[in-house]
Amino acid sequence: HFSSSHHASHGLYPSSLSVRGADRRESRSMRQASRGIRALLFFCQSWPAWTLAGADLSDPYRWLEVVNDTRVMSWVRSQNARTLASVGDPAASPLLPKLKELLESAPKIPSVGMRGGHVYNFWQDEAHVRGLWRRTSLEEFRKPSPAWEPVLDVDALAPAEGVSWVWKGCSTLRLGPSEPEDLCLMKLSRGGADASVVREFNLTSKTFVPPPLGFAVPEAKTSISYRDRNSVFVGTDCGTGSFTASGYARTVRVWHRGEDLCSSPVVFEGKDGDVSVSAWRTHDWRGHVYDWRSRGTNFYDNERWVRVVEDSNSTADFVHLKVPTTADVSTFAGQLVLFLKSDFAASPFLTLRGGTVVATPLSAFLAGQPVAWSVLFAPTASRSCSGTTSTRNHLLVRVLDAVKPQVLSWRYTADGHWIESRSPLYRATVGVRPLHSQASDAVWVTSESFLEPRSLALASSAGDLTKAEVLKSVPPMFDASSLQVSQRWAVSKDGTRVPYFLVSRRGAPSDQPTILYGYGGFEITLMPRYSKTLGAAWLERGGAYALANIRGGGEFGPQWHQAAMREGKHRSYEDFAAVAEHLIASGVTSAGRLAAMGGSNGGLLVGNMLVKYPHLFGAIVCQVPLLDMQRYNKLLAGASWVAEYGNPDEPSDWAFLRHNSPYHLVDPQVRYPPVLFKTSTRDDRVHPAHARKMAARMQEEVPGSAERVLFYETTEGGHGGGLPSQIAAELALRYAFLGGALGLNASGEPGSSSGAARRLESAAGQVLV
Repeated sequence: HFSSSHHASHGLYPSSLSVRGADRRESRSMRQASRGIRALLFFCQSWPAWTLAGADLSDPYRWLEVVNDTRVMSWVRSQNARTLASVGDPAASPLLPKLKELLESAPKIPSVGMRGGHVYNFWQDEAHVRGLWRRTSLEEFRKPSPAWEPVLDVDALAPAEGVSWVWKGCSTLRLGPSEPEDLCLMKLSRGGADASVVREFNLTSKTFVPPPLGFAVPEAKTSISYRDRNSVFVGTDCGTGSFTASGYARTVRVWHRGEDLCSSPVVFEGKDGDVSVSAWRTHDWRGHVYDWRSRGTNFYDNERWVRVVEDSNSTADFVHLKVPTTADVSTFAGQLVLFLKSDFAASPFLTLRGGTVVATPLSAFLAGQPVAWSVLFAPTASRSCSGTTSTRNHLLVRVLDAVKPQVLSWRYTADGHWIESRSPLYRATVGVRPLHSQASDAVWVTSESFLEPRSLALASSAGDLTKAEVLKSVPPMFDASSLQVSQRWAVSKDGTRVPYFLVSRRGAPSDQPTILYGYGGFEITLMPRYSKTLGAAWLERGGAYALANIRGGGEFGPQWHQAAMREGKHRSYEDFAAVAEHLIASGVTSAGRLAAMGGSNGGLLVGNMLVKYPHLFGAIVCQVPLLDMQRYNKLLAGASWVAEYGNPDEPSDWAFLRHNSPYHLVDPQVRYPPVLFKTSTRDDRVHPAHARKMAARMQEEVPGSAERVLFYETTEGGHGGGLPSQIAAELALRYAFLGGALGLNASGEPGSSSGAARRLESAAGQVLV
């Protein structure tokens, strides 16, 4: 999805722009001429480029789209220096040592997965900055201080190969419970980019399998999975036509061990306008083996084909799976399981509602026989499904009831019946995933809340998940004794009730410095999480934090998401603004002490807050954002998101998109709140040009914004972060900016009177005269 305060005594706030002394003698005609010129400039810069007969006269900042150009990087370094001079160098922040300790040395629970009889974990701390992949037995892991066996040290690998490798995971050869799980396909990226190299790794010898016998793929946005022990399905760069316009695989090859990758036969391909294509093989312990092919025509729609694999030489035909292309598809115990995102006319007499989870025998369905559908979950106004997973004998359905989690456990009996058990509603955020889906009914259960650190337990999917064996827990990382959590509801512009969580101090006076965080897109659900860095750098110091469950997310099922897609995207922004207004109206905070924060799609969200609702906020933190919605589909992976946002090349879509494109809504006559744009040169998902161009436009075209609009770009980290030391420095910068803008200094005391005066002077949303 997708996270020090130095009291800013200078740089963030310009001197007052009120007219005094000699300025009062400026003639009315001069002021009117100035306003006219600004309005004309704004009109010209906002006019869609496609109306100018191919001449891109409306965008003088296109040069910032070249990622590593010498001129561009000089601009980036200059901007970084300006930001550090304004906010303060994170190296001098009193919170930086604490943040580094929390990220590198503080106790934490290992995130683990089962492979071939071992529990594996990728570990980062101050001694293993890039990370150590390690393993132990389950019995050893149960101990308070287990002994770990090193498998791969990325800190040693990176200097040995002269590459700043970032671990991107490893997919294991898994052919059934009786087959060894001794090989995996490992992904490593340079500097944290999405594009990765792939190398086969032997888990027995703990070494890479050298090519040509080992599978090795050069850097690309590669899709790869094992087909059997000696072949893989792979989509990668083999020259012209390998990728879609979105930058993902357009073809799938079957690549046999020892053969040349790009001479391998293409077995499946999509169209250039598709998002991606892929192929994979699934096994279960009952002996069901299926080959799958998927053609993603957009971000949400996938045409699928499947065939039953009888043996390694199976030549059975693929059958087109005639189900809604938006559905999540899986199998369990020979059953086809669908999590429907739209209504499904299963027969002339039966329509299954979007948000429902259903199952039917796969073999009969593929044969075109009449089938009965078993409903495993049906949504209500407050209850929605957030996904499914399975163990050896149980299908688990994860449910949210008013954003509170519950787990349904289904068992399919030998005589063809489904039997359900369910957990109670949890107060905390609970995650459930199988220990080993083919070999065990055990599940890992994680639990956390805003104020309670994460715990890791082991439970049986056949029993009461609340009666779990707690294996790991960590002590609190910040003082939460005076904090409280409440779930509150705001009312959006169209009357829709929108929930949000508020973390605040008990008995605190009104007008607390408050961060409002949101995302609102791609059906991603925001749940309460324990953030040790947020707690130490903000909550413990007296700040409040709100998490908005706005439309566009998945908190209330597919309909909650679909209500804020394309021409409905404005509802995400209206919902977020409604939460901001509720925080202000209820006395929690005021506009001058409320910050909006978000990243990626959430960066687009807070970018719209900046240009549409500047009067509601005292600061904006806009991270790895989309902002230029006229060109987003031409930048990196942007074309893959047209289903979410619309296609700006279509005049009918641009008609609504232009109203949600912050880059085109900058108004020289509006005084905006202080804003910090943050991006990464290595982000190959959302182009850094979005943040670059927005910062440049505001600094150059909005009077008084040169010191209020800040920009910071890291050279590593990609779309989702970087090394712990780098993340700590970025967090220190973020909280220094927020503390200065909202009047919360490094010690947690309210800002000085001069800071308060600056806040009054920076009141946003007023028209300049």
